[in-house]
Amino acid sequence: MRFLAILSALLWCSFSFSQDYSISSIPKELLENADAVIRLDQLDIQVNSINQMTYQVKQIVTVLNKSGDEHATARVFYDDDKKIKKIEATIYDAFGNELEQIKKRDFKDIAAADGFSLYLDDRLLYHDYVPVQYPHTVEFTYEIETSDTGMIPQWYFVSGYGVSVQKSSYTITYPSPDLKPIIKEENLQEIDFQKEESPTMVSYTSSSIPAFAEEGLSPPFQTFSPRLSVRLTKFHYKGIDAEVTDWKGLGEWIQNELLSGRDQLEESTISKARDLVKGIDDDLEKAKVIYKYVQDNTRYISVQIGIGGLQPISAIEVDKVKYGDCKGLTNYTKALLGAVGVQSYYTVVESGRTKVDFEADFPDLLQGNHVILAIPYKDQYYWVDCTSQIHPFGFIGDFTDDRMVLVVTPDGGELVRTASYLDNDNAQYIKANYKILDNLSIDAQVAIETKGTQYDNRFVLERSSKDDINKYYKDFWDNVNGLEVKDYSFKNDKEEVSFTETVNLSARNYVSKNGNDYLLILNAFNNNTYVPPRYRTRKLPFTVQRGFYDQDETLIEIPENFQFGELPEKVNLETEFGSYGAGVEKKNDRELVYKRTLLLKAGEYPKESYDEFRSFLRSVAKMDNQKILLKNEPQD
Repeated sequence: MRFLAILSALLWCSFSFSQDYSISSIPKELLENADAVIRLDQLDIQVNSINQMTYQVKQIVTVLNKSGDEHATARVFYDDDKKIKKIEATIYDAFGNELEQIKKRDFKDIAAADGFSLYLDDRLLYHDYVPVQYPHTVEFTYEIETSDTGMIPQWYFVSGYGVSVQKSSYTITYPSPDLKPIIKEENLQEIDFQKEESPTMVSYTSSSIPAFAEEGLSPPFQTFSPRLSVRLTKFHYKGIDAEVTDWKGLGEWIQNELLSGRDQLEESTISKARDLVKGIDDDLEKAKVIYKYVQDNTRYISVQIGIGGLQPISAIEVDKVKYGDCKGLTNYTKALLGAVGVQSYYTVVESGRTKVDFEADFPDLLQGNHVILAIPYKDQYYWVDCTSQIHPFGFIGDFTDDRMVLVVTPDGGELVRTASYLDNDNAQYIKANYKILDNLSIDAQVAIETKGTQYDNRFVLERSSKDDINKYYKDFWDNVNGLEVKDYSFKNDKEEVSFTETVNLSARNYVSKNGNDYLLILNAFNNNTYVPPRYRTRKLPFTVQRGFYDQDETLIEIPENFQFGELPEKVNLETEFGSYGAGVEKKNDRELVYKRTLLLKAGEYPKESYDEFRSFLRSVAKMDNQKILLKNEPQD
């Protein structure tokens, strides 16, 4: 027994020694461009049957600085169908010495839906470690048991920019060929990896993956990150079995199993909806009325799809409580439209400013984090986001624009691209005039009209406080020193999706003295100063996610005793990235008109074109800061 005890102790010591979490044990090449180093990222999944799956996760992350904190989170979502069997974390210092042990009882357990009773079954177990020093290491392990096999976690060998990986390991086991997962390998050419396969197991391992340094206008990480997408063709989700081979079949399953019967409404609600559209024959006009009713009479609570589940709360329940998540509000709006004879389709989308398409060859439940509504009308779709209480009908802005989404129709699912707001659609028109006073200050009147995604960025001003509006304009025109907003007014044309701001302002000492003369910057109200950072050797392609078009016209009046100096020649720049034009015309001895246009084109561009792109925007910034000379010659 003594021998066994000594042997056990030696083995324990050997194991402990092998777990060297000190910063000095990290290979030098993995520290380059890294905010954090993943010492170990391991996921072992066991598919035991169509309705029983477990997975164990172990992550060891050395956080090098504050920016690396996001890579060492200790949190797990769970619900009635997803049980946490084990969870713990340990914190180590820079030398690998243990600082703190965190047991399951130390984790906070909260509702995942801000405490609304409708969703209290969906919960989050988490621990927020507050670092007292950098670097430090977080070891986080947990085990999940679930009856839901319809959502198998994706595997990212590298989780994002600024993080390197010492070892990454993914294994999935299954009992029989009919439960063998379909695995889609994406961008694995970026790493060295080993793959092992047997009749009941597939595993991947990779080591020594250096950090990807984020560069200005870098493409979305998921477009080139090495990862695995995994799904079962036969699966179980929220008590329902399914067999899905394509998007059409997945749409049929969502329609028949998750949505069926959940669009029923009380007769009193149906009567109210029909009264709202009485006398209206056109389906699109009916849809606008119903959408406005939903905006005015419900509110949104945030429950992410995949956490709150894919099945919406019934339309009757939403009608009763007057709130819901994206699924519930979309299903409710769909039910109201159905009550007045307007067809509409539940639509799953990956939302966010970054455009992410559903993958045409990989139908699974993991894709999509939001639900909107598609309304067919005269051979096109009108898209509405039922969670927004302020967006115009048919305008989805930059949250769900221009991406492939799953539209659930009575005939099954189909992938469709949402509305695209192209370069010229995202327009801003500035019409301004300013008068230079004798004390070199200016009084100005500025009218700004925006459309497309530029509208989306600005129409919220009408709901902002006076203090926030004043701060907004001072930030927007930060090139104008001493700016004071006198008054403003807004016009939000939701029918045309156009927002107009009229602003009266003044600015002290706008004109600067230059010896006996004065310098005037022509472009006061749309001065572009952005120049992308310079890289000696650009490593990644670059992306302009959304283009735009700006058109400006400004009337400038000078005091009686001033005269214009020589006026600059017109400028016209044409590139593959867009165009720029600027010019000034003398209207009379005291007035001139400054005109400017800038078109920036959306697109994905090779890294070899980056210097040319940067040169274009550097020229724009230079021309936008162009000055003319004013002379002050007192008259007799």
